[in-house]
Amino acid sequence: MSSSSEQTAPASSPRPQRLTAAAGACGLEALALVVGGVYLLVMGLLGKPDSPQQAEMGGITLIALGVIPLIAARGLLLRRAWSRGPALITQIMALPVAYTLLTSTGGMIPAGIALAVVAVTGLVLLVNPTTTEALGIRGAADGSQR
Repeated sequence: MSSSSEQTAPASSPRPQRLTAAAGACGLEALALVVGGVYLLVMGLLGKPDSPQQAEMGGITLIALGVIPLIAARGLLLRRAWSRGPALITQIMALPVAYTLLTSTGGMIPAGIALAVVAVTGLVLLVNPTTTEALGIRGAADGSQR
């Protein structure tokens, strides 16, 4: 018997494309975090940055943070209702990072634009009624809470 955190939508209905796209947005953010973390870690180990220890710790932190949207993406693909929370938090936390990148100079502006587009798209997809229904999340209007 599954617990309430393991509830899924009926397997007989196909997964909505919006849910798959939301999982893709989370997966893309997870990939970016892990790649950035590996880059910082390698640069720290090779001694290229001003502070190798800071680069190594930053790399480990980014890799660890990349696990959260990765787990959320997997949960969304498997239609787990709990996965929407971490996915929403990931999108919301990406917005200030995107703003910081957008207000910087040079080559970081395109990265900020890309991150902002992915984060806003992810938010829109995650709050879409089709997505919440596919995850089995009922709103307050239904008289139930989860």
